[in-house]
Amino acid sequence: MSAPRDRGFRPPPFPLPVRVAMQGWRALEQIGLARTALDEASLVAAARRVSGLRDFVDESFREPLRRLLASLEDEAQLHPLGRALLRHSLVRGLVNRLRLEDLSRRHPEIRQQGVPAPVFIVGLQRTGTTLLHRLLTCEPALRPLLSWEALNPAPFPSSPMRAGDRTSRGRDPRMRVAETAERGLRYLAPDFFAIHPVEAHAPEEDVLLLDLSFVSPTADATLWIPSYSSWLRDTDQRPAYRYFRRVIQLLLWQRPGRWLGKTPHHLENLDALLDVFPDARILQTHRDPARVVASFCSMMAHGRAIFSERVDPLEVGAQLGARAVRAVTRAMAVRERAAPSSFLDVAYVDLVADPLKEVRRIYDFLGLSLAPATETSMQRWLSANPQDRRGVHRYRLEDFGLDRALLERSFEPYCSRFGVSSE
Repeated sequence: MSAPRDRGFRPPPFPLPVRVAMQGWRALEQIGLARTALDEASLVAAARRVSGLRDFVDESFREPLRRLLASLEDEAQLHPLGRALLRHSLVRGLVNRLRLEDLSRRHPEIRQQGVPAPVFIVGLQRTGTTLLHRLLTCEPALRPLLSWEALNPAPFPSSPMRAGDRTSRGRDPRMRVAETAERGLRYLAPDFFAIHPVEAHAPEEDVLLLDLSFVSPTADATLWIPSYSSWLRDTDQRPAYRYFRRVIQLLLWQRPGRWLGKTPHHLENLDALLDVFPDARILQTHRDPARVVASFCSMMAHGRAIFSERVDPLEVGAQLGARAVRAVTRAMAVRERAAPSSFLDVAYVDLVADPLKEVRRIYDFLGLSLAPATETSMQRWLSANPQDRRGVHRYRLEDFGLDRALLERSFEPYCSRFGVSSE
């Protein structure tokens, strides 16, 4: 793993058995053995073999996938484990595309599935989006994405779902896959759970569904792939959001409800989000950006080490600081044109100070009634999940080459527009 230029941040090492195995793996790669293939033909062939299906129908994914693969090979400096993990993820995405098309052919009602008045939580990373998301999932009328569904939104052929009537007949095998993934991540990067919990049966972010188009904000944030990132910024996001809607339709066909989504990525793509979901209700969270950017940089630097030899905190700081400024600037521009009734602003300081007071305000905005049983569930969740329950997340702006005064100047229009104060 390359040594960062800044001495303030060091990615935590893998467990000793993994480090030893990686040394042997690298040695085999150097003599032309055991190098994980990351080429389009190999990935597509693997997806067809795993799924038993051949027809992608919509092949618009190919150009984004080619661009992503080129950047992964040329720029990301993946270590052997990172290559293997990424291949597994990319093949899984292709398999899910094949299964979605197969199910849509056999069950045309999936394409007719409504997505009425979906709710999306947006905001810069680390602004309370996860807290708000977890609270609102206590509401039975809202239907969140769960982590085991995010990994495999299309049911396996062996899933205990009676085709077409969505009747559960036992434990879904997709859950076991997610539980294995959670155990693996806990072993490889236990510190990551203090930053962002990734739990098989907990709510997860919409961003993993957007990855199925390979117009991937996850790869953009997690890896150093500047060519792909530049292309992504200049690419119309609407086709990816239209495919995202198709995946939501598939999920609602399996388990109905009013969609509750969440990802910071929506913030810089509100135009595409509203174009595809014109009746969406959007909850935008706000917090001191200088505090937010440092925390997000730390999260992504930790995440980058899971895949890559290249973990340079100064690069992470420059990349993600600029991305955060771009996100809030684009969001403000969209909100100038959009209907104000589509948005509700939620301040992090208010959410933390009195979560249920903010929840009641949100319920009024969404036209929901907060039942006593639901409020009790929320109170229990808050009691069971105090801040720092999974560990303390420590980070500093200077670890990532960022200057608070410069950040404050960059974010001043945003802070002034939404009354965001310094922490």
